[in-house]
Amino acid sequence: MSDCDAAAGRKKPNVPLDCCEGLNNVDYSKMDLIPIEEFIKHIDFRDSSFCIAVIAIIFNPLFWNVVARWEHYTRGLSRLFGSPYLACCSLGLVIILLNVLRSHSMTVVMKTQARWEPMERTEVFYFGISLMVLGTLLVVSSFVALGFTGTFLGDYFGILMDEKVTGFPFNLTENPMYWGSTANYLGLALIGASPVGLVLTAVVALAYKVAIRFEGPFTEQIYQQRNQRRKHQ
Repeated sequence: MSDCDAAAGRKKPNVPLDCCEGLNNVDYSKMDLIPIEEFIKHIDFRDSSFCIAVIAIIFNPLFWNVVARWEHYTRGLSRLFGSPYLACCSLGLVIILLNVLRSHSMTVVMKTQARWEPMERTEVFYFGISLMVLGTLLVVSSFVALGFTGTFLGDYFGILMDEKVTGFPFNLTENPMYWGSTANYLGLALIGASPVGLVLTAVVALAYKVAIRFEGPFTEQIYQQRNQRRKHQ
């Protein structure tokens, strides 16, 4: 047997890559990480404005969930303002201001940090515009369907809706206000070709995802308690 034949005999058989049962056979050492490295290079994680934006993103849903639950258990804001409607509207105005500050802080970071050339494409720009149109549609239609108190946690103030809203946009997604807002931020990041904007949008999505896990079951519990009271009347 020749040396070539022996070398061929010692060759390892080609192992097909897993398709639907995992990625156990993927050779990660051969992955091209240059695009990821280039993407990260355009983000300054130590920038103070970036830190402020992240804090604002995380603080907002934490704030309104803590305050609304405190109100539900104590009726402290309702007693302070003399009316649950006035208390809910006051909290709603604070939430709007906080969201304006969050949006401003995110916009500042996107404008001051570097743009990424691969994102500076016409199709990316128009896709960003499409996302902002969709996001605005979800946010506005959600507000119209729920009203001011329904949008701004009126359930926690004892201002309950007669029945669950199931029409548009709630027939598309259970939390159109949150995901519409996320789509707006993603669209803004794409329009500005902003890598840091994509990172901040991911933080927004994560913050909303956590908020939903707390808000959803608690709101369901409020309406279950209302229904039980009605049965015993």
